[in-house]
Amino acid sequence: MKFAIQVNAGPYQSNAGHTAFQFANAALAQGHQVFRVFFYHDGVYQAFKYVTPPDDELQFTRQWSDLARRNQIDLVVCISAAQRRGLLCCDEAKRQGKQDNDLAEGFRISGLGQLVEATLEADRFVVFG
Repeated sequence: MKFAIQVNAGPYQSNAGHTAFQFANAALAQGHQVFRVFFYHDGVYQAFKYVTPPDDELQFTRQWSDLARRNQIDLVVCISAAQRRGLLCCDEAKRQGKQDNDLAEGFRISGLGQLVEATLEADRFVVFG
């Protein structure tokens, strides 16, 4: 089965992002495909490169990056939601006259078209948060 996932909550707002991560791992372990995770609303906070939780806490951003790298999962961050919250990729930072790229490894910025495409291509679309 082919899954697309949407994450709407930040990593420290609720456990929705962690639950989505666990769901993705479980689906992959059972031989299913997770081809895209779309981060929307406060879910974009999952993609901040400079989040530095204490060493004894879960490293949400790093976990998503590692999962995507190991399983060729497309991690898409909604551009509108990201800009509202101050998360900018390199190109957008330059366009806005800012100097930093805030996007963690493995994540990319895109629009709602990627979400629509995910819902059309997936056998199941699951929303967390």
